[in-house]
Amino acid sequence: MSGFATKRFLVGLIGANIQRSLSPMMQEDAFAAAGLHGYYHLMDLDLLPGRKAADLLAAAVAAGFRGLNVTYPAKEAVLPLLDEVSAEARQIGAVNTITIDVRGRTAGYNTDRIGFRRNFEEGLGRAAIEGQTAILVGAGGAGRAVAFALFDLGAKRLLIHDNDSPRRAALVAHLMIHVGADRCRAVEAVPPALAEAAGVVNATPVGMLGIPGLPFAPGAIEARHFVADIIYTPLETALIQAARAKGARVLTGGGMAVFQAAEGFRLWTGVAPDIARLKRVFAEAAAARHAALAETARATDR
Repeated sequence: MSGFATKRFLVGLIGANIQRSLSPMMQEDAFAAAGLHGYYHLMDLDLLPGRKAADLLAAAVAAGFRGLNVTYPAKEAVLPLLDEVSAEARQIGAVNTITIDVRGRTAGYNTDRIGFRRNFEEGLGRAAIEGQTAILVGAGGAGRAVAFALFDLGAKRLLIHDNDSPRRAALVAHLMIHVGADRCRAVEAVPPALAEAAGVVNATPVGMLGIPGLPFAPGAIEARHFVADIIYTPLETALIQAARAKGARVLTGGGMAVFQAAEGFRLWTGVAPDIARLKRVFAEAAAARHAALAETARATDR
């Protein structure tokens, strides 16, 4: 990598409810550690009324961005807008990372799959799911990546729930093509399905700051279950807190955020970042964010 132009990177994130994202801190530190100049810009659909993902993608290309992350609710919507899509992202049916070359050509990838898989391996271990049944809550772009990651980890069967029944059915049909008709099915509700499952993964945005609540009633969770959440804003979602109170093994979305960020950085720059450093930066940024939110809450109560 040589020359003035290649050492400067403008990248960003397209999505809704992203003002508390820790991606800017992680990615800008990774650029600095690699001796590169990088700036990470947030393009929040909630703050840009009337703008769609297609508008923001076009603007980023015109402005000379070198790459983008994409999050809820645009991971599926951007796929047909791209010049190229990796085989893995096409299989999943969702994109969360985009590279943009000097000619403005775009290529889409999915790093959520590897991010979730590595976080699960590190936090819970493959034995927690291998040869067993799991429940996936959420059949959107993130849920699609998590579904394939769970099969990568050795899941025998997935039970899929989403309040949007056509979307739920679409993911089941899609998975049947790739993993077999007997390895997944839709379920109308999560609590009854927990009786036959080793654990459950929340891949919906319910539980994020700004989208409070629980993705399902947690009363049926038992100590024998694992409960994973892909949300990291906050790290301790209401679901994670409820599962921990039941004695279940829990997995927050923090590790997934780090591992998918590392893969995205590699795609943009060709440089593999220091994972330990990324984890440290993430932990420090998450702690600072938590302290700031707590102070805001105290000030509000005064």
